[in-house]
Amino acid sequence: MQILKTSYHPSVLPLEDKTSFHRRAARAIVVKEDKILLLFTERYHDYSLPGGGIDEHEDKVQGLLRELSEETGARNIRNIRELGAYEEYRPWHKPDFDVVHMMSYCFWCDIDEELGDVSLEDYEVKNGMRPLWVNIHEAIAHNKETIANSDKQGLSIERETYLLELIVKELGL
Repeated sequence: MQILKTSYHPSVLPLEDKTSFHRRAARAIVVKEDKILLLFTERYHDYSLPGGGIDEHEDKVQGLLRELSEETGARNIRNIRELGAYEEYRPWHKPDFDVVHMMSYCFWCDIDEELGDVSLEDYEVKNGMRPLWVNIHEAIAHNKETIANSDKQGLSIERETYLLELIVKELGL
């Protein structure tokens, strides 16, 4: 899959003297007209694409299907197409490693209009995560406002905002 961008968090450079591990993630792009299915996370006050870590026994598409279904209640996921991968090196929050090298594999897909029940993990519930259909331009503006003015922002907001802007370009919105 084509790499769309490689990002380095400033605190991980230089990489040579750091311990790191590799994490794979799958992210879904579900668009209906000018609305996109996103996750709003209260803790970080941001919008992100649905998706997350790919389990060891899963391929990229299996991880996408599971994560999209769990986080949004999406049903009848179909027409899966590659957009590309976002590669990033960022600090790891546990003492076993300094850096996580994450590859986020992004896929376009379609789903049924009506969402089912979500199956969020405990930390996702505690963080106030919920799926929403949002105007993509409003989501970008919201994330940029959070980047500029909030101390709540998480490490993923720059990736997510980059991907949302790329989606707008790809769709000609």
